[in-house]
Amino acid sequence: MSQTSKASVNFIEITEEQAGQRLDNFLLRELKGVPKSRVYKIIRGGEVRINKGRVDVTYRLEAGDILRVPPVRVADAPDTAPAQAASHRVHLDILFEDDAILAIDKPAGLAVHGGSGVSFGLIELLRAQRPDAKFLELVHRLDRETSGILLVAKKRSALVKLHDMLRDNHRIDKRYLAMVAGVWPDDKRHLRYKLFKYTTPAGERRVRVTPDGQESHTVVYRRRVGQQYSLVECELKTGRTHQIRVHLATAGFPILGDEKYGDFTLNKQLPREGLKRMFLHSWQLTLEHPLTGETMKLEAPVPVELAKFVDDNTAPATVKKEAAVAPKPKTSPAKPKAAK
Repeated sequence: MSQTSKASVNFIEITEEQAGQRLDNFLLRELKGVPKSRVYKIIRGGEVRINKGRVDVTYRLEAGDILRVPPVRVADAPDTAPAQAASHRVHLDILFEDDAILAIDKPAGLAVHGGSGVSFGLIELLRAQRPDAKFLELVHRLDRETSGILLVAKKRSALVKLHDMLRDNHRIDKRYLAMVAGVWPDDKRHLRYKLFKYTTPAGERRVRVTPDGQESHTVVYRRRVGQQYSLVECELKTGRTHQIRVHLATAGFPILGDEKYGDFTLNKQLPREGLKRMFLHSWQLTLEHPLTGETMKLEAPVPVELAKFVDDNTAPATVKKEAAVAPKPKTSPAKPKAAK
């Protein structure tokens, strides 16, 4: 990527929305493409000033502060043309929206952001569709082949609060539906494995179970069972990369269609049975609204093709939450809701 240079010193007046952030975190976002080491060097060297004075990297910005940023070499802005071109033909279903947050029903096959050979993702697409939006940032991530609820913050204050809630694993209840190979034997099972994240020589993110990995915990509930496959609901107690996929595979029940951790031989026959994607769907989030404190329960209906596969391969549910596998309606989505 070519580099360009800013012509002069830049002065930024901190707004109410930007206040409260650490100086280093603000600059790392503001100076995208600048090496992290360079950002810390200009702060510690006194080239960055607040109200004409030197400050530490941990300084918390206040509304009205005047931030002096020296000329630095930054990467060229990313190419927005692919997202702009797709913005008119790709529809995003909105599950909830108010002035602070946006809940989107992400389709399988769409990455959450561009990079690593992906020209654009959901966040770039959303920004292209809403050019007047002042702030749109991902609250969390979903794997490219996972469908379902994805939260986007429309205010930095909401983003900060939601990140705090995500770090406290008991403040957001996250539920996924997965179809696995085999007959799940228990009504409820706790899976606890230590996970280690690494990158393959080809640049792919992978996770494996190791004794010195990070603690992780998934609660698995049996929902429907067939002769070969089972539908399970997974409650995330921690939010590690690929956690559900690795936990279920390690337990001996890989997710159908999982090309990284699944049963590769079985995966080859699944398209002939009607399943052409990984069966993992983020179907429910329960949380407090980050600004109002009101309890919110968001649900993303199961895509039609997944619901049909469940009906074709399992017996009728005999446990609660049978409605969780009701297919997504073919009618157009409801208008976005507003917060009370």
